Amino acid sequence: LISGCGTFTFLSSAIAAVSGLLMGYELGLISGALLQMSSILALSCKEQEIVVSSLLFGALFASLTGGFLIDRFGRRLAIITASSLLVLGSLILLPYESYGILIVGRIAIGISISLSSIATCVYIAEIAPQHRRGLLVSLNELMIVIGILFAYISNYAFASISHGWKYMFGLVIPLGALQAIAMYFLPPSPRFLVMKNNDEAARKVLERLRETSDATKELTLIKSSLKDEHQYSFLDLFRSKNNMRARMLVGLTLVFFVQITGQPNILFYASTVLKSVGFQSNEAASLASTGVGVVKVVSTVPATVFVDQVGSKTFLCIGSSVMAVSLVTMGLVNRNIHVNVTNVCKSQSPEDFFLQRSGNLTGVTNGSLKDLFASMASPERLSFDAQRSPDVTRTGELNRTAFEGSHMESGEVPIVLKWLSLASLLVYVAAFSIGLGPMSWLILSEIFPGGIRGRAMALTSSMNWGINLLISLTFLTVTELIGLSWVCFIYTIMSLASLAFVIVFIPETKGCSLEQISMELAKQ
Repeated sequence: LISGCGTFTFLSSAIAAVSGLLMGYELGLISGALLQMSSILALSCKEQEIVVSSLLFGALFASLTGGFLIDRFGRRLAIITASSLLVLGSLILLPYESYGILIVGRIAIGISISLSSIATCVYIAEIAPQHRRGLLVSLNELMIVIGILFAYISNYAFASISHGWKYMFGLVIPLGALQAIAMYFLPPSPRFLVMKNNDEAARKVLERLRETSDATKELTLIKSSLKDEHQYSFLDLFRSKNNMRARMLVGLTLVFFVQITGQPNILFYASTVLKSVGFQSNEAASLASTGVGVVKVVSTVPATVFVDQVGSKTFLCIGSSVMAVSLVTMGLVNRNIHVNVTNVCKSQSPEDFFLQRSGNLTGVTNGSLKDLFASMASPERLSFDAQRSPDVTRTGELNRTAFEGSHMESGEVPIVLKWLSLASLLVYVAAFSIGLGPMSWLILSEIFPGGIRGRAMALTSSMNWGINLLISLTFLTVTELIGLSWVCFIYTIMSLASLAFVIVFIPETKGCSLEQISMELAKQ
């Protein structure tokens, strides 16, 4: 697995990818922590909404400004800054139990994970040898899903402990600090050093990374390509020179499809859907969160390991096709079952909701809420996490809906349909984790020229979060209007559209150096 990329390169990439782990953890975490905090701090719906969204605001802000930081001060420095900020944000949260401090801490964490997600992809893509780049960049995505799984586990572990949320937030502090220190000893990206006209240092770094005594050939390639790229300004991303506008559009469309195929929302409703098709509450809840978490990790592994042999384009095609199939299945199953997610609007303050001890709700509150929040998180869907959770607590309108509101019209659901529904959900999650999940970020870190890579990635990433916000906000209304099975069918159409888009527009990039890719794309 490591053969052909050198232990040092692998180690550097792995240390950089720790920011993926931290990011996944922070994303999956808020769900469990919010349950505790909202009762301790007696947060109103609006306030909970703001706590969750504050992470998103930080992230959106960082993705708009972070690109310049990454291109100006270097990829490695950006990762160090991000880790330190994460530690700082988490430290602020711990001693105080106040709403204001909570917001400040979450904003800091949001800025941190946004910055590190862009910087890490760029850093790894730039230190990796061309035939192992896919593996190393996807390492970051793999770490993110593992982070999410860890967050679920810590949500469970600390749920019943008093002040458990402090432990949840505190766990990342040693890891973040260690990463910042370790990154300090790693080399800067050789391409960044060349951009800063420091060729001698770049040569030394390349020799260490490639474990050869002579890296002149690769250095010359990098230099010649950067000479052409050096004159890029931010606005060139929107001009037709060197096909930049087309490349930007490909990047933005790819990000658009990551969101619009509905992964975050379907995940959000995992528990609801499974409950309404006849799984009992706790069983469904634990299935939804841990099952989804495990499936994500398990399916991201083969994608990561084989991406360089198979190529990211192939994986994207497989992923999109399988997603379409599983979504159709899900839609048809739901049509036959008549999932009836009616809105039983009973105004109810969140305090009552969380303190209510009526048998049915208690089990659900502890199980599903946590899992619902948890099962939505994943890097590409950051904002969604931030945006969806508030809905759950919005003046009880959803409380009833999501947790009891799925009343069954008929008594028992045929056992085949029950399991078919679960199976198609898990297949869908798996297909996403093989295709659009890891591959889109890999392709984004490849298709832009080095001199402007940081800013281009930052732009696509802010687009990612903006769309996400939009989709997450409209999901409830849409579901209510047309029903869940039609939502599945719309996502199916989107999956097929993304398949067509990939086949026509995405270049196959396996085995090419970043410079070759850039030259090819500039010609097209």
